[in-house]
Amino acid sequence: MPFTSIYKLYFSPTRKYVQNLKNLLGFVPGNVALYRMAFRHRSVAIVLKNGSKNSNERLEFLGDAVLGSVIAEELFKLYPYKPEGFLTEMRSKIVSRANLNQLSRKLGLQEILEFDNRIVNFPNKQTSLLGDAFEALIGAIYLDKGYDFTKSFILNRIIKPHVDIQMLERTESNFKSKLIEWCQRNSKEVMFELMENSDGESNRLFTIHALIDGETKGIGRDYNKKNAEKLAAEKACEALHLL
Repeated sequence: MPFTSIYKLYFSPTRKYVQNLKNLLGFVPGNVALYRMAFRHRSVAIVLKNGSKNSNERLEFLGDAVLGSVIAEELFKLYPYKPEGFLTEMRSKIVSRANLNQLSRKLGLQEILEFDNRIVNFPNKQTSLLGDAFEALIGAIYLDKGYDFTKSFILNRIIKPHVDIQMLERTESNFKSKLIEWCQRNSKEVMFELMENSDGESNRLFTIHALIDGETKGIGRDYNKKNAEKLAAEKACEALHLL
């Protein structure tokens, strides 16, 4: 074990926190501050001098992209003859908020989260706090260890031991139907509106907004219109805590 890892585990002022992280994640972190931020909910964030907050929201954004990339590549290899619509749906199932919440619990991330329980209703199956922290963790690992290490962590510590891809393949995840049914029960109007793309974007890219009573609740982007609607519906279901 490198000397820096030994120091962090046994001699540094943050050794207890580092030991907790090693027990949860299976490796010694390099930049401990990144992981603290990954597990800091906005309810306990501090406003910095530049006006930003030191919460996990930016890391969540980054982790979402890295996780999606790793899962997409793995599915591409696993299903060499399946069309892109199938691959998109399988990726959505794996990275859905409900699934990420479950994976977070399996890792034990709830033991290290920082949040204000006067504001956040947790534990609660409808909260996205755990899934958000999971994505933020992936972002922290990526910045700390690089893409190859992060990819190995996702595949070997998350996907292989905790995700039954064959079972997910047989699981129906019709987010659009779920959203429409919810709107019907609650007397809400739901629409899927095709939006114009930004300058320079491909005309083949579809951007769909899922509107509930005229308010955008989810945005989906794909080169297939139907898949874009599915993605928008999933995001709307997440926003409405239906997953």
